[in-house]
Amino acid sequence: MSKIALVDDDRNILTSVAMTLEAEGFEVETYNDGQSALDAFNKQLPDMAVLDIKMPRMDGMDLLQRLRQKTSMPVIFLTSKDDEIDEVLGLRMGADDYVKKPFSQRLLVERIRALLRRQDAVAGDIVGDTEETKVMERGELRMDPLRHSVTWKGRDVSLTVTEFLLLQALAQRPGFVKSRDQLMDVAYDDQVYVDDRTIDSHIKRLRKKMRTADPEFSAIETLYGIGYRYNEE
Repeated sequence: MSKIALVDDDRNILTSVAMTLEAEGFEVETYNDGQSALDAFNKQLPDMAVLDIKMPRMDGMDLLQRLRQKTSMPVIFLTSKDDEIDEVLGLRMGADDYVKKPFSQRLLVERIRALLRRQDAVAGDIVGDTEETKVMERGELRMDPLRHSVTWKGRDVSLTVTEFLLLQALAQRPGFVKSRDQLMDVAYDDQVYVDDRTIDSHIKRLRKKMRTADPEFSAIETLYGIGYRYNEE
């Protein structure tokens, strides 16, 4: 049973979403501010967190930043209808997905399940002798899907589930272009729609993380209007 943490200062949302998730077989913990959630996470991490952005004491952005210092567990942001800047910023900071308020609880459940399935696959719970599970080396890049491990020039790089899958998809075929639609298919469940900006934000975050290991990192090339390509260095 996967444990989901819901963090939102709207008690109605906490109550209704928690009831829905529990009915779907999840274990749910609720928190009405970021600081309370962080205190609990410091003792034991959930399998996934669903975070509101605007909260008292500690908002969702601050909480995400603290979480990304120690874990790559999946995080979904809940954003208000007009918070497009917050959506992009959240993705760049390392969120895996976002859902706009007001939202369909069925949609949220599907996105949670999609992220957990991807995390299980990356973590090796779904093991098979496939390209997705083999250790991959491309020049200075080394990826171990079963350990969710990435190194560049021997330096560890911590990636979220979504970032890992995008890098893996690009690096599997150096020199070949992947369109945004193809990358969406890799990173998201068929029932989950995201726009181009979401993929672009993940790629920007991925590049930033790789450049923490090597400021000269340039293996991911943007082909404007087409997509992205991995160039082996």
